[in-house]
Amino acid sequence: MSLFGVPFSPVPFIVGLFDTYPIGTILRVGEDSGYWVGAFGGLQDGVALLTNALLHSNLGTPIDGIRPVVRIPLRAITFVSQ
Repeated sequence: MSLFGVPFSPVPFIVGLFDTYPIGTILRVGEDSGYWVGAFGGLQDGVALLTNALLHSNLGTPIDGIRPVVRIPLRAITFVSQ
């Protein structure tokens, strides 16, 4: 329990990373285990949506195939770039 209300959460800062990208922009969204490359589909219920996305390892090698929609929890995001 926190004496000052809700404990600190990095989620609002991560949401700000997406402010300048219109829907459909090709983005690279990082997580601890690798990064996704796909078209930005928006933010919904605490997740970032990417369409036609491909997962890459941290070394840059593609993993698996293209997925039509990927839901990435905002808490898991380590970076966002175009």
